[in-house]
Amino acid sequence: MSDSELLAAHVSGDSRAFTELVQRHRRYLWRIAKRTSYSADDAADALQDALLSAHRMAGTYRADAAVRSWLHRIVVNACLDRIRRNRVRATVPLDDELSAHIRRRDDPIGELELTLDIEAALFQLPPEQRAAIVAVDVEGFSVAEAATRLGVPVGTIKSRCARARLKLAQSLNYLRMEGNQAVSQIVYP
Repeated sequence: MSDSELLAAHVSGDSRAFTELVQRHRRYLWRIAKRTSYSADDAADALQDALLSAHRMAGTYRADAAVRSWLHRIVVNACLDRIRRNRVRATVPLDDELSAHIRRRDDPIGELELTLDIEAALFQLPPEQRAAIVAVDVEGFSVAEAATRLGVPVGTIKSRCARARLKLAQSLNYLRMEGNQAVSQIVYP
């Protein structure tokens, strides 16, 4: 069954359909929650909230977007709601994909410092800008895809990314001067 068919089956009362749908997308949704949240605990809580919302709101799905995009949007919104509620800015390590792009193999201490600096700069961004920059620059979604997934207009994603890049550039300006090419490519596209 397709995702849409599973969602329709869930709405019709199939008790296993939603479980199967979640199993298909659980890794993807977990990655989204982790990248959008400030800690793994917050990500787990937000993902649970999102899945409960999706379970309850399945009847409102309009099929104007893919089910995966619909779930993505619900997860991101749940993460942003949790961030707004908590207003605590705990630090977490960068995910492995981003870290691989910015590794400095000749200096392990420098690598750790760089990771912490970039992490701190990301967490200084407002949650909406962080979600946009992660979707476009880390996950590689097009601006249009990110807009659909986050439920905002394309122009909003463009402006959030532009503002986030400017703030990151200001926060990490010293890295550019040191000639760290990998960081320059990420921060200064």
